[in-house]
Amino acid sequence: MESKTPLSARDIALELGLDPKLGERMVYEHLLHIAKTIRRQSGGRLALYMMPPRCRNCGYVFKNLDKPRKPSRCPRCKSERIDPPLFKIFES
Repeated sequence: MESKTPLSARDIALELGLDPKLGERMVYEHLLHIAKTIRRQSGGRLALYMMPPRCRNCGYVFKNLDKPRKPSRCPRCKSERIDPPLFKIFES
């Protein structure tokens, strides 16, 4: 699977033929393992990068996440209009 643009967890689930809701949750659960596998199998040439989630209302960027996920609300403006994190494989 290769993509020119970054993909959300939902997009990855759809590409893999998984149910969008359950598959999205599964993708988030396994992203750390996926990142380690990509780096190990490429000999350190490739890495999975995350573009952090962003609030559509005020532009707040969620930089300090413990693990990859889509936040439910913006801490600054309390909006629920949040763009999900996007993932892409780059050469490191």
